[in-house]
Amino acid sequence: MTAPLLQAESLSKRFGVGSDLLGRPRAHVHAVSDVSIAIAPGETLGLVGESGSGKSTLGRLLVGLERADGGTIDFAGERIHRPRGRQLRALRRRVQMIFQDPYASLDPRMTVGQSVAEPLGIHDLARGAAARDRVRDLFEHVGLRGDMTGRYPHALSGGQRQRVGIARALAVEPQLIVADEPVAALDVSIQAQIVNLLLTLQAQHNLAYLFISHDIAVVAHISHRIAVMYLGELVETGSAKAIIGSPRHPYTEGLIAATPDPARRAQRKIVPAGEIPSPTDLPSGCRYHTRCPLATALCRREQPRLSPREEGRLVACHHR
Repeated sequence: MTAPLLQAESLSKRFGVGSDLLGRPRAHVHAVSDVSIAIAPGETLGLVGESGSGKSTLGRLLVGLERADGGTIDFAGERIHRPRGRQLRALRRRVQMIFQDPYASLDPRMTVGQSVAEPLGIHDLARGAAARDRVRDLFEHVGLRGDMTGRYPHALSGGQRQRVGIARALAVEPQLIVADEPVAALDVSIQAQIVNLLLTLQAQHNLAYLFISHDIAVVAHISHRIAVMYLGELVETGSAKAIIGSPRHPYTEGLIAATPDPARRAQRKIVPAGEIPSPTDLPSGCRYHTRCPLATALCRREQPRLSPREEGRLVACHHR
């Protein structure tokens, strides 16, 4: 088995909400709770779940934009613990992020060419004419014309801005890219183009991806494996083929039932009821029991562990 490029074990993160007279948080958002994942070189792990499930927080923990309260992260065999200084700088070159809103992630006062060139200077990879040539090459590599480098973000379409974001991530030649809802803000036809571009780039550069989305159909198209997240916890992991073809957790089945594919909807009878609970007031036992049609007293009382079923499949459910 190929050694994982990234191995995260038992990651946890919570955020304080409000404050009392002494400045202490009135409540906590439990964004990530005891999550473990591994990603191999050249592999795509799809992370799927509804808004508020903790997917983006997990991605930000992995790239060092947030610090975990607990757990460990190993990258290429090196332990990354609260990276600072040189270690954080080195991590930022090897792990890049593509954001959901390409407009918000680009400085409106800089041309898009300057935005892509910026990390080249930060990491001492190229400057001056060499940087300009490298930026033009990157633009053409992601399907943009080289003469577009002098434009500002507002002059580009959403799909073009996301291609700029991808070029910026590629500039420092990373090994892993965390793509946080990279197509959610785009039209359907443009979504397909961006997903296919990511697949092409992966094949060309042996990139590993953590592809985050609420759309399990998009995740299934791009991913080798899928991890399903609910209220900060993983409830099912396995190969994309197994997860889509034979989901075990009721929540996974509900996500598939919500896709626009009529054939997939017809096969799934379990649909989640109601809204996702507040992450500041988590249900007892299984966190999904308040919406699950299979829930019993056991589910309300005891939290199921993520445990193996068949080879390569982990499920956190008392009844599946």
